[in-house]
Amino acid sequence: MTVGQVRVQDLSYIYPDGQRALGGVSFQVGAGESVGVVGSNGAGKSTLLMHLNGVLLAPPGTVSVSGIALTRQTLAQVRQRAGLVMQDADDQLFMPTVLDDVAFGPRQQGLIEAEVLQRATDAMTTVATGHLAQRATHALSGGEKRRVALAGVLAMQPEVLVLDEPSAGLDPRARRQLIELLSGLKLTRILASHDLDLVLDVCTRVLVLREGELVADGPAQDILCDEDLMARCHLELPLSRPRRSPTG
Repeated sequence: MTVGQVRVQDLSYIYPDGQRALGGVSFQVGAGESVGVVGSNGAGKSTLLMHLNGVLLAPPGTVSVSGIALTRQTLAQVRQRAGLVMQDADDQLFMPTVLDDVAFGPRQQGLIEAEVLQRATDAMTTVATGHLAQRATHALSGGEKRRVALAGVLAMQPEVLVLDEPSAGLDPRARRQLIELLSGLKLTRILASHDLDLVLDVCTRVLVLREGELVADGPAQDILCDEDLMARCHLELPLSRPRRSPTG
């Protein structure tokens, strides 16, 4: 069964200015896994995530989602299966009201209006934004915008949820609500974040990028508590964990 699985093989990417963002990255994510992607600024996290939804396209390298190889011809199929929540919610919210925004994706799928509204209502309920349905998207708080952007992706009923810095700019209460929400979702989740405590709370596995290369892949607690590894990758240990190596 390939539903919800993600496979990345020998993925490389060089920006037009010649900067190498990724160099030969390979990994697999199983259905229902929750995987964190960590690394310092410029390590390639956002570039990697943009390949998983086809914002950027390989080659060199290959990306497949739910058994579908990502190409220009399969882009629409992959985007139905892999939903991307961007780092800045303002990049995703553009319709006049919350309901319009959450319903936009299902409408583009050609669903009947009753199904569109049901999906939008269910997604808003999941992220606790149903009371905001008629609010203007530009008038929302940062945390509300983040949840509405997530609802818009969930309304598409993806098999894989990809999130870039999901806790950026959130206050402590909104951050805790986000952790509880992400922890309760059953679909495959891949998230990139500098918030290593959130990664430790939400993810069971962690990929570590350094200068565009995958340098570690393993259980979240082992990886994030490895002080030597974190130092080599210019990262700090999560605040909630003791400062020790897993072998120490």
